[in-house]
Amino acid sequence: MTERDAAADETAGSATPASYAAAGVDIDAGERAVELIAPHAKRASRPEVLGGIGGFSGLFALKGNYREPVLAAASDGVGTKLAVAQAIDKHDTVGRDLVAMCVDDLVVCGAEPLFLQDYIAVGKVIPETVAQIVAGIADGCVEAGCALLGGETAEHPGLMQDNHYDMSATAVGVVEADNVLTPDRVRAGDVVIGMGSSGLHSNGYSLARKVLLEWGHMDLFGHVEEFGRTLGEELLEPTRIYARDCLALIAEADVRTFAHITGGGLAENLARVIPHGLVAELERNTWTPAPIFALIGQRGRVEQLEMERTFNMGVGMVAVVAPEDTDRAQAVLTARHVDNWVLGTVKRANDKSDTDSRVSLLGEHPRF
Repeated sequence: MTERDAAADETAGSATPASYAAAGVDIDAGERAVELIAPHAKRASRPEVLGGIGGFSGLFALKGNYREPVLAAASDGVGTKLAVAQAIDKHDTVGRDLVAMCVDDLVVCGAEPLFLQDYIAVGKVIPETVAQIVAGIADGCVEAGCALLGGETAEHPGLMQDNHYDMSATAVGVVEADNVLTPDRVRAGDVVIGMGSSGLHSNGYSLARKVLLEWGHMDLFGHVEEFGRTLGEELLEPTRIYARDCLALIAEADVRTFAHITGGGLAENLARVIPHGLVAELERNTWTPAPIFALIGQRGRVEQLEMERTFNMGVGMVAVVAPEDTDRAQAVLTARHVDNWVLGTVKRANDKSDTDSRVSLLGEHPRF
């Protein structure tokens, strides 16, 4: 008997006729999820959006008096932070993480986020869970000032467990060609301003989970005195969205460039926007990382360099500004309730030093 004959014989002998639902894909549940998603997509909109949810593609009319508009795009996901959300069955904040990871990359070049499209892969469509996820995405889009233009939810039975999901998104923005922020704008004497993170953001969770949950046997529902809340609540603190803060800063001060501090940490991400021949000298003693970083470092005996390569260590975004605009830039951020401080300055690289080391971290973090 051939493989095809065997499969046909198995189907013929089954009491239940073959169907997509029997194979693990529930079209009705998918349609119910769309119904629950629709109100969230509607509130995360902009005037340029044409049509509504349900089309094969999202339409966005690029309006405005642009001289030479350049479109910018950034894609990202949330990573293993999703494992924490799934473990405690709380799904209404990770969507904000998804938006933040995309739009905060986008704004680094000076682009205004226009719209975002998401992709959610699930083991099994549970409409209420999908709706919670998308509600968080819509919250993030509203905060970032961009539209949730569309997306896709796909059921992957056999590939993912029923209660598991993963997601990614792409954000698109626009910036005038002559306003694109690039490393060649940076000059010796420029000032580096740090913007405080809201916690781990969405990076380093594989190490955090290994140290705290697997090795440390900590309870996600357990109250942690240093945090004033449960471990799970601390780990699910949403990534801060800096997009509008950065755009406000561009409008009021001479910003040379930004750096979004994600995987690779402060040194590696800032180095991406510091040109050859210059070095950003930063002082660790200008800020104190939040208790979550100390807990991971101490419980896991993680070396400082490894901590700084893995986590943002309390710095979520960096702005490099003209020295004469330092006070103005800080005033703008403070008025927008963004914790900020002078991290250091940009200097010419010493001829005797490694000129490829474009960021130098000096001193030690207080109380870390």
